[in-house]
Amino acid sequence: MIEVNAYIFFKGNCAEAMRFYEKTLGGKLRLLTGKDMPESNVPPQMADAIMHGRLDLDNGGFFMASDWMSPDPYPGMGGFRVSLSYPTVAEANRIFDALADGGSVQLPFQKTFWSPGFGMLTDRFGTPWMVGSEEGEHH
Repeated sequence: MIEVNAYIFFKGNCAEAMRFYEKTLGGKLRLLTGKDMPESNVPPQMADAIMHGRLDLDNGGFFMASDWMSPDPYPGMGGFRVSLSYPTVAEANRIFDALADGGSVQLPFQKTFWSPGFGMLTDRFGTPWMVGSEEGEHH
């Protein structure tokens, strides 16, 4: 089985974002900072930066993240969305609302021709999301 998972880069607020996702989405979070890395050549100013984070979701999925480490300017997040699918419209709507708090909504959560509940947003950390439900669908 091949897995495809998101790896998100943040501009210095990875720990805060991932803790929010852990609280909102559920699961178990592991964060490694620069000072946690064995035999690391991490500059002192990056000692508290997140080198690697992984959120193992309660449903078995996961995604990963870190702070932006490149000397190049942080490019922001664009050209993708992290997609979440829930078995019920109520659960999808709850997650959508929690992620949207403090962010911006591009498509309000609503019924579409492909889903009984779907919406798109960018959360307060800059992560773009699609949240939907498969309730009542037959595959």
